[in-house]
Amino acid sequence: MKAKQKELYKAIASILWHDWDPIGVNDGENEWSDEYDSYVPHLFQLVLEDKDASNIAQYLSSSIKQNMGRSVSEQHSLEIAHKIVNAKKQILD
Repeated sequence: MKAKQKELYKAIASILWHDWDPIGVNDGENEWSDEYDSYVPHLFQLVLEDKDASNIAQYLSSSIKQNMGRSVSEQHSLEIAHKIVNAKKQILD
């Protein structure tokens, strides 16, 4: 993996921890947790395939419903997806 790709990978992980956090484990006291790191590889792949924010939001929403058994805010998923797409644009483009 190239340095810029590693930077994007870490940025996606950070967005999931700080902004997505669908089960509320980030209480602001812990610097980092690997709670959502298992979602990063697939999201990273979607971004590298130039999937748009709606595709990424779909994956996020599906993950919340299927893996966490939680209700979903489609709007929040879309906001997070846009942050991920923007991170790609800032880092790789």
